[in-house]
Amino acid sequence: MSVLAPVRPAGPDGVRRAWVEQVMGMPVSIHVRGPHAHDDATGAAVRAVFAQLRDVDRVFSPYRADSQISRYQRGELALADCDPEVLEVHRLCLRALVATDGAVDAWRWSPAGYDPTGVVKGWAVERALALLDDVPGDVAIDAGGDLAVRADPAGPGWLVAVEDPRERGAVVATVRVHTGAVATSGTAARGRHLIDPATREPAASGVLSATVVGPSLTWADVWATAVAIRGGTGPEGTSGIVVPADGPPRTWG
Repeated sequence: MSVLAPVRPAGPDGVRRAWVEQVMGMPVSIHVRGPHAHDDATGAAVRAVFAQLRDVDRVFSPYRADSQISRYQRGELALADCDPEVLEVHRLCLRALVATDGAVDAWRWSPAGYDPTGVVKGWAVERALALLDDVPGDVAIDAGGDLAVRADPAGPGWLVAVEDPRERGAVVATVRVHTGAVATSGTAARGRHLIDPATREPAASGVLSATVVGPSLTWADVWATAVAIRGGTGPEGTSGIVVPADGPPRTWG
């Protein structure tokens, strides 16, 4: 799990505001830092983000009987008749399957035959961040410990603390990000919930957590899952930290 650490620039830009809602089955917080954090226009943009994420949940949640994904899983709705976003995510799942050599497989980790849940969160949050493009200052969205952020490159950026999976509440590393994403996958919060598609058994990589830092939350999330399942590291253009069950944490990038 990753969390925003308290970093506040000096002067009037130190104003910061946060909003939190339970969306998509997890706490989602939106953070705005700068003199316009309390503007009405900022509040309207934040409300639009939460509204869009609720729409994503209505369409993609496998726990809602009326969602398009649930209807598709039951054979009641053809893929071609789904919303364009469903087709976009379906193509993304195919790309993730190939890119990770089968580690992230939306077709094999669910008895329903297809479940894009493992890809949807990063995609949805990265997409939602674009709704804050016109908000002045630094912005961040934290969705259950995965973060997409934007900050002035001349400023302090966002300091992200990576939780130590061996000791809840302890920090194993901190990462400073100006514009990009941080995603963590592992066993600390939900136990051995990650399934290796090759065996359809809980992953036996010996990885307690994998954190990936990169330009895209969609792909940081995909690669964090892949590294947690299979070990190794993320691709070129990313950095990260892996906490194994035995031995010290290791980094790349």
